[in-house]
Amino acid sequence: MVLLSANIVLVVRRIGVLCWILCLIIGIFLSDDAQAGELAERLADFRQWQKLTSVRSLSGDLVYPSWMAGEWMVKSTLVDLAAPLAPDIVTPGFAANRQYLNQPVSFPVKFVPEQTANLINSDFNFASKLIPRTINPSSSQAAKIIADRAYNGLSLARAYLGEDAVISVKLDPKSPNRQITLLRGDKQLVSIITARGIETTDDGRYITSEVFQQVFRDAKKEANPYFNYVESTTAYRQVSNENLNNLHNIIEADQVTAVYLSPQDKNYFQAGSRPVALYRYKLEFQSQH
Repeated sequence: MVLLSANIVLVVRRIGVLCWILCLIIGIFLSDDAQAGELAERLADFRQWQKLTSVRSLSGDLVYPSWMAGEWMVKSTLVDLAAPLAPDIVTPGFAANRQYLNQPVSFPVKFVPEQTANLINSDFNFASKLIPRTINPSSSQAAKIIADRAYNGLSLARAYLGEDAVISVKLDPKSPNRQITLLRGDKQLVSIITARGIETTDDGRYITSEVFQQVFRDAKKEANPYFNYVESTTAYRQVSNENLNNLHNIIEADQVTAVYLSPQDKNYFQAGSRPVALYRYKLEFQSQH
């Protein structure tokens, strides 16, 4: 990884694990299905990933099942991690991320009707405050359900980095696939989704996969921004609970995130197409209705 200042290294180390979830929950996608069974196989073959998934180029926003609409409290737990190319290649943030192993982190998220999301939070002025989206019950039946990515991204980032470390999360109104997280100290994390796919399984899982580019910028530094690629594959499913009257009150998810070296890294050609870090998470969504 490119050498950065002490402060940004800390942010990169934490966000390097985090940006996956950012885009997982912030999620974007509406494209052709992945090759049948490929995503489920990748989840089953954790630690064996050799290259980026073959998901296709994207268009539009990520559409979730109707049973994900509403407000949720998410508990995210890192349950496993691996450095497939160690000891030859290990990213600086990998060791630091062990502190999150089996340590649940909770934060609120929202999934809203598409037209409601488009009407709210259209301002891309970095100086403005984040305006949380709200759910319009009259449109929830007809509209496609998407993530409130600005609200969710800010909620998640602050849960990991602290209230003061993250200024805001903004979406590009011209593209649902571009998001900017503004960090303290004139630093930015730009996330650009480049490909995605979807599968549904016989056992009721809804599996998505996203590939995105991360770009770290420091306005105080003249050096070129640092960028790399991340892949996140997640399987969601509804859970029946005897203590709840509604099947839709709990959702569980299994997520694997792979980090790939930047072409700027000296070990880029040695790593080839293989990921340098793998993280596995268990997510539990508890309805707040």
